[in-house]
Amino acid sequence: MRIARVFPRKTALTPDDPLSFVGDPPPGVEVDAVEISVAFKYDIPEAERLLGVWSDIAPVAIGGPALGDPGGDFVPGRYVKKGGVITSRGCPNRCPHCSVWRREGKRVRELPIREGWNVLDDNLLACSKEHVEAVFEMLYWQKHQPSFTGGLEAAKLLPWHVEHLNRRKPESVFFAYDTPDDLEPLVEAGKLLYQPGLGLTRDGERISNRMRCYVLVGFPLNKDTPEKALVRMEETVRAGFWPMAMVFRPEDAESKYEIPEEWTAFQRHWVRLPAVKIEARLRGWTK
Repeated sequence: MRIARVFPRKTALTPDDPLSFVGDPPPGVEVDAVEISVAFKYDIPEAERLLGVWSDIAPVAIGGPALGDPGGDFVPGRYVKKGGVITSRGCPNRCPHCSVWRREGKRVRELPIREGWNVLDDNLLACSKEHVEAVFEMLYWQKHQPSFTGGLEAAKLLPWHVEHLNRRKPESVFFAYDTPDDLEPLVEAGKLLYQPGLGLTRDGERISNRMRCYVLVGFPLNKDTPEKALVRMEETVRAGFWPMAMVFRPEDAESKYEIPEEWTAFQRHWVRLPAVKIEARLRGWTK
């Protein structure tokens, strides 16, 4: 049975196999069924338009995180590009800016481990030790260096996690600095990861582009300003991580929602930071 998977927009994780499509159906396409996957709420209007367009081709189902659907067992390549892998769902943290715990649950659900090298779990380190070790074992057999773009929680990072990371030499490991409480654990995680001789860094290296950190900016409940956000960027650098500015977007924002200009400029300055010199960015930001 030929099932088309349709996405409202293309991202770095959108599948690229012959039965994956972004937007309208191409001329002459023939499939038996259509599944429209919506990851972001602001894409719902476009997904609803695609529902009507694709219904002329085959029966259509629509779902995804944006519609509040909790994920089931992960199937490689279905809704995420080959290489991406999710081994657990849910998160015990109840961060006010995050919808994961509301959608997937306040307890972590450990899934059957499939093969992949880009780990996208919401909170892998909240899983049992047996599960985390099994994930690392799977990663040892991959041809690609692993990445942890889903993010690791600094407060849960332990020496044995670092030992596994050292053995596998990941391409990138992401952490997060979302609230003031995240700073101290981030600093401690940096100390663990920068131990002399550790494979993630070079001896004497002040900062490694393998170790990155999403920094939430523009969150209204924090009464954030670019000046305050710059302080967090500097703190992230001092902790040993490449900061990546992630501008808060209201969960119920429509597709036409525009990020305030002050935050657009800030993100533009910081989001591609791993490609440039950190010091130059710190000197260049004068807002």
